[in-house]
Amino acid sequence: MKFWKMNGAGNDFLIVNNLEEHLPVSCFPQMARTLCQRHLSIGADGLMVVEAPTAGGDYKMLFYNSDGSIGEMCGNGARCICRYGCENGLAGDTQTVETTAGIVTGQRIDSRLYRIRLNDPTTVVLDHPVEVDGVRYACSYVELGDPGLPHAVVPYHDLKNADENELRELGRKIRHHASFPKGANVNFYEITGEDEIYERTFERGVEDFTYACGTGTGSVVAVLTLTGKVSGQKVRVNMQGGQLLIDAERVYSHIASLYLTGPTNIVCKGEVTDEDLSCAINTPSV
Repeated sequence: MKFWKMNGAGNDFLIVNNLEEHLPVSCFPQMARTLCQRHLSIGADGLMVVEAPTAGGDYKMLFYNSDGSIGEMCGNGARCICRYGCENGLAGDTQTVETTAGIVTGQRIDSRLYRIRLNDPTTVVLDHPVEVDGVRYACSYVELGDPGLPHAVVPYHDLKNADENELRELGRKIRHHASFPKGANVNFYEITGEDEIYERTFERGVEDFTYACGTGTGSVVAVLTLTGKVSGQKVRVNMQGGQLLIDAERVYSHIASLYLTGPTNIVCKGEVTDEDLSCAINTPSV
């Protein structure tokens, strides 16, 4: 089985082209759990599978978190798969990608820089405080696409210097908070300058912090644009893996469009030889 490994601002993914591999969909969750394990296998935040389009797109993207759960969409993943599609002749410089959360359009800016239109916000609750261990935290709630990809947006003072373990535990508790029936990706942020933000995202399905989260950055900028704290134009979001740019078009009291721009990196291309995966795929229960 051939694969590519890519990352977008440190958010890393494995890509398998099922137009060529012809693997049963039922095996993908176990594939993700096996191949995404760091140290024991290739390691990644998620697995992306290219499938034939069914809704008029150039191709379909199936996204699986590292724990094997299905993700509705992944912004950095979509940017990476747009480059994959462009370089493998699946589409041109402008692409239409089908995702579980709806159609995502992508555009090649240069050889490594890609821009996508994120799924539109379908739910935005600006005032959605959560209580954890007796402490009330300011929070907003955003869902992108349909079915909605859930994001909690939480301001956090002096985020760069936060205690990693304390922040992780808080992220885990908010991620599972009862007020989020589907769970939520938890995006901690701090405004560090004019149209500049620092962000850390505790991702559902990874169950830890990732180096970047494209849909998370879009959700944070959507909230801050609606509350007048950023302009919504070329907002710089800095994370451990690098910088992403978000453009949020505000029309009265809602966000009409969200665009994510950032770098892509092809880390390696190769052939999967993981013997544990071979056993997993051939297990009758999978």
